[in-house]
Amino acid sequence: MSGITQDWEPVVIRKKAPTAAARKDEKAVNAARRSGAEIETVRKAVAGTNRAASSSTTLNTRKLDEDTENLSHEKVPTELKKALMQGRMDKKLTQSQLAQLINEKPQIIQEYESGKAIPNQQIISKLERALGVKLRGKK
Repeated sequence: MSGITQDWEPVVIRKKAPTAAARKDEKAVNAARRSGAEIETVRKAVAGTNRAASSSTTLNTRKLDEDTENLSHEKVPTELKKALMQGRMDKKLTQSQLAQLINEKPQIIQEYESGKAIPNQQIISKLERALGVKLRGKK
């Protein structure tokens, strides 16, 4: 047994080194300050911003502000609204019945009669066939 010796050197087991995020942690920075270690703080110029998106917005915003053109979509003409309502009344149909005849939602008929719809030539031709009335100008 004389050939076996005991090694009394201390073995130090450490956790892995702190990550960059952990070194920036407020607690870690305060601990470093207390111990007197040097701390370097650097603020990145465009940290946390999307530079590509923010640089062009001023140009686009100015163009939009200077734009005086009044943009609006085409609405249903008054003649079409009146002709549609008259044709529907002559056939004694409700808006939902007419919508069912042309395979559309009742809301579409309501929008056409109130003038809020954007005119669609396919829907107008379906309405003309279902009511037997010309809704558009003379062909």
